[in-house]
Amino acid sequence: MRAGLPAYTRRVKSQDLLERYRDLLADAGERFAISLGEGGTPLVHARRLGDEMGLRSLHLKFEGMNPTGSFKDRGMVLAVNRAVSAGARAVVCASTGNTSASAAAYAAAAGLPCHVILPAGRVARGKLAQALAAGARLVMIDGNFDEALTAVRRLGEEGAAVVVNSINPHRLAGQQTGAWEVVDTLGRAPHALALPVGNAGNITAYWRGFRRYAEEGRLTADELPRMLGFQAEGAAPIVLGRPVESPETVATAIRIGNPASWVGATTARDESGGVIETVTDEEILDTQRMIIQLEGVFCEPASAAAVAGVRRLAAERRIGPDEVVVCVLTGHGLKDPDAVQADEGTLTPIPPELGAIREAMEL
Repeated sequence: MRAGLPAYTRRVKSQDLLERYRDLLADAGERFAISLGEGGTPLVHARRLGDEMGLRSLHLKFEGMNPTGSFKDRGMVLAVNRAVSAGARAVVCASTGNTSASAAAYAAAAGLPCHVILPAGRVARGKLAQALAAGARLVMIDGNFDEALTAVRRLGEEGAAVVVNSINPHRLAGQQTGAWEVVDTLGRAPHALALPVGNAGNITAYWRGFRRYAEEGRLTADELPRMLGFQAEGAAPIVLGRPVESPETVATAIRIGNPASWVGATTARDESGGVIETVTDEEILDTQRMIIQLEGVFCEPASAAAVAGVRRLAAERRIGPDEVVVCVLTGHGLKDPDAVQADEGTLTPIPPELGAIREAMEL
């Protein structure tokens, strides 16, 4: 990165993520042998998008720049390092996609077999391809994510493999680093931080991260942000107050009906004075297009749920125009290309002639 660029576009890679926050994460004498260069993702000052939404200080934490293209790498690197240290013979996870890709990559780096239990027909192609390419052993079940996670819990209890879903406490410990990076890059905590909510581990981890910085004296209690979580309308168990048996949404990463970190999410909401609300699939897809067309940042639909929620709150004046707001974009758009594939149908071949090309370009 060239000198002189604004701090919010920099990716800090001076040392591996776990080493950078060793004082907050590591046990005495603990070694972290495995890293794929995770963390240090950009915090983009979204000026054009902010102008559209009436917010002067809107920022996008683009987790799609992690090694496997999602925020999962932050927790997976710690979980797999500790699985190796504990003598694990294999790792296992249930997944709608991003967890499988991350688990497979870090297990490959560690030389461990990786088993993935997937709900049939409910995983985005980009994520499935990553897990297969990394050599994961995939098992598809005729059921949803929640049923897959139930099976994985049992496998973990039997000692067949180490579970690396967010029910593994090391996953959430590692994901706290996202909150720390936001504060370190901004030089302060935002007034509000927004995330999509699926299995609810990330909103839980970010809140714990901010609280930990306050305990360490790096923030004061009155500087802690409001936590804003957003579920898809068809997969909103926390908002409804009950599990959803058959969750449905275009945002595959948050198509979860019974979040494992439900209590952590509601604790984050309540302690921070925040909200957990719903957005529609139409709002998600419209906002996904806005983000890429106004800021050049391509995120997956689940990520856009957080921005769609902030967009609504700003329109309702529940977020002030001068507040510093960070939206966490949890995954890269190439992870879930099906949502925008329909636009390819608008392309019709024309003759390879300059006149025809000019006409098509409306020059």
